[in-house]
Amino acid sequence: MLVSDWTRRHVNFFRSIQITKSILFVILLMVIAVAAFNIVSTLVMVVKDKQADIAILRTIGAKPLSILRIFVTQGSIVGVTGTLAGVALGVLLALNLESIVAFLETILGIKLLAADVYFISDLPSELRYSDVSKIAAMALVLALVSTLYPAWVAARTAPAEALRYD
Repeated sequence: MLVSDWTRRHVNFFRSIQITKSILFVILLMVIAVAAFNIVSTLVMVVKDKQADIAILRTIGAKPLSILRIFVTQGSIVGVTGTLAGVALGVLLALNLESIVAFLETILGIKLLAADVYFISDLPSELRYSDVSKIAAMALVLALVSTLYPAWVAARTAPAEALRYD
């Protein structure tokens, strides 16, 4: 008699779950990439808006590296703040998901996961700190990298050109 456990009999099901988890990771990275693009566009607009101020700083002796540091710091603060807020809200949501679903079902008066429709009647949530740390690390890296181009543009601002039309 051969012994076989249910994980071997349902290997396709477990493979499907693993693929779904990988796809969700990619989707989260895309959301983070959109947020990083927002940081880039915001900082580019700030650089454009503050060109005269940057030119004045350069005129009174500020080095391009110090201008670069200012904008990298500003973008990094936005990225770190956003990442910390996202991690805190995500962890809070994951830890209280069953309570939130029950609250929504009570408020809306409908059963979100009806047992006769779906194979599950509740929505379990398992918080894995390794996944949270991977996503948070990727968010921080993308946020820091997204500050480099606008900061580089600000550092290259020519004082005479920026002040010419002001």
